[in-house]
Amino acid sequence: MKKIILTILFLLTIIFAANVPAFAQTDVTSNTQKEETIEGKVLKILEEKQITPVGMEKPQLYQKIEILITKGSLKDKKVIIENGNLPMSNLQKYNVNDKLVITRTKNFEGKDVFYITDYIRRGALLWLFILFIALAVVIGRWQGLASLIGMGISFLVIFWLILPKISSGEDPVKIAILGSLIIIPATFLLSHGVNKKTLIAIVGTLISLIITGILASVFVDATKLTGFASEDAGFLQALKPGIINIKGLLLAGIIIGVLGVLDDITISQSAIVQQLKLANPNLKDVELYKKAMAVGKDHIASMVNTLILVYAGAALPLLIIFVNNPHPFLEIINYEMIADEVVRALVGSIGLILAVPITTIIAVIVATAKERR
Repeated sequence: MKKIILTILFLLTIIFAANVPAFAQTDVTSNTQKEETIEGKVLKILEEKQITPVGMEKPQLYQKIEILITKGSLKDKKVIIENGNLPMSNLQKYNVNDKLVITRTKNFEGKDVFYITDYIRRGALLWLFILFIALAVVIGRWQGLASLIGMGISFLVIFWLILPKISSGEDPVKIAILGSLIIIPATFLLSHGVNKKTLIAIVGTLISLIITGILASVFVDATKLTGFASEDAGFLQALKPGIINIKGLLLAGIIIGVLGVLDDITISQSAIVQQLKLANPNLKDVELYKKAMAVGKDHIASMVNTLILVYAGAALPLLIIFVNNPHPFLEIINYEMIADEVVRALVGSIGLILAVPITTIIAVIVATAKERR
């Protein structure tokens, strides 16, 4: 078991590490020579009180903190940083042993100025990742191991193919579909084996994904969505003006988002048809389809509800706009940031719904092929 876990960790580490240089290069080019990102650990809270900075009506927390620098040009040196001496809307309270990301810059006099910009979260994320891998392997055994390798391939395709190609200015929709054509067979075959059930699911997924892409394109155009509803899109356009198709990026996001859920539906429907046929070889194609769809309808209900809740959870801060808002519902639903999520959720749900009958029909045709011959 240890060898299996270590092997997975090694493979995934290679995948993630291979992409580090690209991100590191981006950070370097975006920073000025006078600015440096360093890391440190809180040693002492030298002072802690409530103050009212200039321009604020209510008092806020003020801390003077002694920090040991653990990474950067000032490694092993101690610095004093004031937190809360300026008006802040999202003020954090720091404690001893907190690990922090710090920005070091120069003021007009050439002296060092330090700002706490974030927490270091790598340790907690690593333990969560190890727990995920351990449970997947212990409970899923070889199938869990294969699915983890498939997950690694998906990340590899996304970070080495899809993102670089889109970043260089290529059509996001075309690249998303191309990436899907690699991800689908690789992950399906690894997770579920090379058999009729898997091949049927692959075909059903590809057809459903194409229909979802067409629907997304039609309704993104019909609703006049631009893709600029999020701050990330605006920042990306400012970073690479005119290079990335933001509207296409929205469509690509819908396609990739649905891809992950289609796996469950198509594999399940393919397996249901096979098991029904094995249990009763005398079932004709129409009867087989009806019985499989009886189970598929329950699957549709649960999966659509799951997808809507996933989107609602991701957009929870946005949905708060609906609560106690003086503007009417029809006005709020018309905002692009709201319409964006509605189109994303509904198009994704339609793709999932269609995947059930599409995969079931293909599975029935394959299961009854000998009888027809």
